Amino acid sequence: MGWINNAKANEAGKHAREALAKGNHILVYKIIEATTNSRVTAPMAGIAEQIQAIEAEGWMLANMAAAEGKAMTSERTALVCLFRRR
Repeated sequence: MGWINNAKANEAGKHAREALAKGNHILVYKIIEATTNSRVTAPMAGIAEQIQAIEAEGWMLANMAAAEGKAMTSERTALVCLFRRR
């Protein structure tokens, strides 16, 4: 995993810990990643690592919605993930 994906995963884990410390039972987390081509089936770099970092803090991914968009520089995929406490 590259340093950018590492930083994103670390930040996701931090937010997950903070939500647990507040006593939250639900965490909604938005993950945005650049994609090279939306028509190709392939792993989405960084997304799995962020989900794993959140789940490692005691959350379980319950639902997820995805949207794609195009910026001037590249395509982007946004995932809105709903996690519940285990």
